[in-house]
Amino acid sequence: MTISPSSSASSAVLGLDHDAIGALIRRWRDDPGSTYRTWFLWEERTKNFRSIRRGIEQIVREIEADTFGVAYKGSSLETVVGSIAEQRQMFKGADHAFLWKPKLRIPDIYEDRENQLAFARMLETCRCCTTEAQVLGAIRTLAERGIKGLGPAAANLLYFLHPTIAPPFNTAIVNGYNALTGAKVKLGKWDEYLAMREGILALNSAHRSLLSNDLGAVAGLLFDLGSGRYVAPPRGDEDTAAARTAWQADLEQVRSDAKAEKARAEAERQDVSHTEVQAWLRDLGRALGFQVWIAANDRNRRHDGQRLADGCLIKLPPELAGGPAGEAISLIDVLWLEPEGKVAAAFEVEHTTSIYSGIVRMLDLALSGDPDAAHGMYLVAPDKREDEVRAQIRRPAFSRVADLKVRYLPYGELQANREAIMRFGRGLHPIEALARNLS
Repeated sequence: MTISPSSSASSAVLGLDHDAIGALIRRWRDDPGSTYRTWFLWEERTKNFRSIRRGIEQIVREIEADTFGVAYKGSSLETVVGSIAEQRQMFKGADHAFLWKPKLRIPDIYEDRENQLAFARMLETCRCCTTEAQVLGAIRTLAERGIKGLGPAAANLLYFLHPTIAPPFNTAIVNGYNALTGAKVKLGKWDEYLAMREGILALNSAHRSLLSNDLGAVAGLLFDLGSGRYVAPPRGDEDTAAARTAWQADLEQVRSDAKAEKARAEAERQDVSHTEVQAWLRDLGRALGFQVWIAANDRNRRHDGQRLADGCLIKLPPELAGGPAGEAISLIDVLWLEPEGKVAAAFEVEHTTSIYSGIVRMLDLALSGDPDAAHGMYLVAPDKREDEVRAQIRRPAFSRVADLKVRYLPYGELQANREAIMRFGRGLHPIEALARNLS
């Protein structure tokens, strides 16, 4: 099969009314319920890139060693795709394409060893390469194999490897692209994806000052168009004065989408709760005599009128920051450090999101070269998530967690005892007494 991106999907961007699209983008950026506000600017979004990359590396290792298995459930692929699917509304349902459908025998990467290896080679090439040509070459090589049931949904994996090269892909994004451009991109075909990608790049280039090099932004715009939050500006014969006036009026109207507003309010509430628990751990660590580090992308969050990082370290010790995992370690939610710079405890606050990314950051810390770094690692989560956390830890992908002795610290215990610990506690002993073993 020969794949060429030169189709109506990419050429459809030519001739669009870019003034109208610019107005649409500005309105979208200002909308509190848009994916731009709720997902693209979400502080947790970028924290997942490294962990997903590490997960893809694990998938490849297991396939090459022939230990991947013959089912999606319980596999390392399920762990990684599940983490992607929890990236708020943009990736909801990302796992559907990878679920094993026994009656259709798709996607055929579980029972066919050669197809499985081809999938792994594509992932490994994209994980290791640096150029657009290499990414596209890997996609074309996979597509030419014609693996039944394995289409451009895999681009959602590639986005987290190369966010400036591979845009995300789902039904809403395709629908939004077609509505905006008048193209007729179809789901399930790599050549259609590559053609749409060319169009997305052209659209992004034309409005780069309002979007981003990260193709998640333009994909978010298309997602909101495709899911019906916005209406695309009229095109061609439909672009009459009356149609343009009606569209502009619609654009100015604040949509009262109850479901979207509820999701936005819940997302904001989750962020506040996450920040509040970080503040508890910050204050507790300082009261116990530790230096405290707040995750690099959370430092400017506000709590009780102050920056979350006020009174905390402004930079990590050189031996942590300068290592190969320095960036990942800097994104751990809260670190307690001894005066000489050794990590006494690491805390990942998992309010609602997958524990996967937090575990990977702890693995990075454990492998940083400090032999004591792995002795005080805690997953901090709501009491009601204990069964979920334990179930996740039992998955094969988290087998290393038992070696690290990561423990579960429930919100309820922390909230009920933190003030007493701050007054009377010393060292890590009170936290160790509250935490529960996961092994």
